[in-house]
Amino acid sequence: MAVEKFESSLKRLEEVVKKLESGDLTLEESLKSFEEGVKHAGFCSRKLDEAEKRVELLLKQKDGSFITEEFKEQ
Repeated sequence: MAVEKFESSLKRLEEVVKKLESGDLTLEESLKSFEEGVKHAGFCSRKLDEAEKRVELLLKQKDGSFITEEFKEQ
């Protein structure tokens, strides 16, 4: 499921950032981790963009019925 993949990718990105911030990696390990982090950041960014485009607000009408309306940025 895409949500699970997003969550696992975000978690991995957080782990990579912590490793990089620790300063305990060699230059080669740092570059490899940075590359992995960039991939996870890009994936998460794309998924968030997709979700934003799909968001719909559910609005209750006076008669009790519901309509959907596209999300509009403010």
